[in-house]
Amino acid sequence: MNYLIAVLPDKSQAEAAYSALTNEGLSLNQIDIFGSGYKSADDYKLINPNQQARKGVKRLLQWLVPFGFLAGYAFNYLTGIKILALGDIGSHIFGGILGASAGVLGAYLVGGEVGLTVDRVDAFSYRNRLNAGKYLIVIKGTKELIRKATSILRSFEPENIQGYVEPTRA
Repeated sequence: MNYLIAVLPDKSQAEAAYSALTNEGLSLNQIDIFGSGYKSADDYKLINPNQQARKGVKRLLQWLVPFGFLAGYAFNYLTGIKILALGDIGSHIFGGILGASAGVLGAYLVGGEVGLTVDRVDAFSYRNRLNAGKYLIVIKGTKELIRKATSILRSFEPENIQGYVEPTRA
């Protein structure tokens, strides 16, 4: 499926563009308007940055904490460092706890940042534009339909217009 997304500054321009598209033969199920009074970013599953960051943290926590504990335990076992007066086993376990806490820190720093940035820049910018009161027109259809819609939308001088091709699954 091919998509075209245009960012328009206000509701009147979005409605005028919508009318022009439907007058040129595009069907109602091929066009969506996003903004105040219309569909929201959540309706179209545009990415929520905080939710994606939480997912990244959870994903990394699952393996960084156990790995950190084992690494901390093994490091203390191999070096024989006496951390506190806990005896050998106590020092090894405390080393493991320090390693696990380093894993937690790494998960929050790296997982949160990766969840906010990787492959989601466009979706974030669209969500931010919606939050700023702008309107999006999304058209889905064939390449020919997208070309036709592009020429129509250019007459409205959108802030941004961009096409996407949904990857096919093999």
